[in-house]
Amino acid sequence: MKLRIIYGINTVRGALTRSRERVLRVYVQDNLAATRLGRLQQELERRPVPVIERVTEARLQSLSGTTKHQGVAAELAPGSELDERSALTLLSGLAQPLILVLDGIEDPRNFGACLRSADGAGADLVVIGRSRGVALTPVVSKVASGAAETQPVARVANIARFLRALQDLHIRIVGTDAAGSESLFATNLSGPVALVLGAEGQGLRQLTRSHCDVLVRLPMHGAVESLNISVAAGVCLYEAVRQRGGSA
Repeated sequence: MKLRIIYGINTVRGALTRSRERVLRVYVQDNLAATRLGRLQQELERRPVPVIERVTEARLQSLSGTTKHQGVAAELAPGSELDERSALTLLSGLAQPLILVLDGIEDPRNFGACLRSADGAGADLVVIGRSRGVALTPVVSKVASGAAETQPVARVANIARFLRALQDLHIRIVGTDAAGSESLFATNLSGPVALVLGAEGQGLRQLTRSHCDVLVRLPMHGAVESLNISVAAGVCLYEAVRQRGGSA
């Protein structure tokens, strides 16, 4: 796997705090005032990295692919995305796993926001498809604010097959759909559960939908028909957290 580039002061600081061993090099804009670094400078002093390189603003833009890099980027060793077998091994050792399955998510900002919500809720695993899922890009890392470096992610070849394997582990599969048979808030999420959300604008694919034990809806009281996938993921995850007594 290729080395990863992340950017943004909080994102780089989060990587230093949570995954220091993966940070190989930090790039700092050559004319950036030390006061702009703030707590990132403190982390660099507490957790030294192999290389801190002063570079031009143009170089940072080239590395990050954006002008919104805040004067800081970092090079990370690739993380270990789980495959299907290692993901199932992980889950088989958990008494009450909480899993977020993203069926065909393609927008990197939505994916980053989902990772951030999953990390905050204490989800044990986020699952995406190998062929249809979005990659872990610098934009994903920026939006995830550090969660992309810490949240366990499995990239599987076939989501429907993976859902069947979860059912073999006695994990309940709860899909979200506007026409769901019951409200999210009336559904029992207190046990081992996988929350399955569909792609932006398309929802769950029919094959994925057919492998869900129940389809639930989020009550909508306004003019809009549905929520953004990352917002819906946060609502679903934290409802599970609430039902589990405040801890996932």
